[in-house]
Amino acid sequence: MPQQLSAEALIGVIDEFIHREGTEYGHQSYTLEEKRQAVMALLSDGSVVISYDSLSESTSIVNAEELE
Repeated sequence: MPQQLSAEALIGVIDEFIHREGTEYGHQSYTLEEKRQAVMALLSDGSVVISYDSLSESTSIVNAEELE
């Protein structure tokens, strides 16, 4: 699904995920770009996927195992 989104839309979904999750990265701080790259890597290897909920008309990133 990431390839079906425009670059701007994909970054928007990733940024929303980063800010919503308050993702914990340990004691080291990372830039927004580094966090984006980490999420992109997870999308690329299939660990997480983009999910669309037609009822709420919302898009989110979820752990791939949650959908199994």
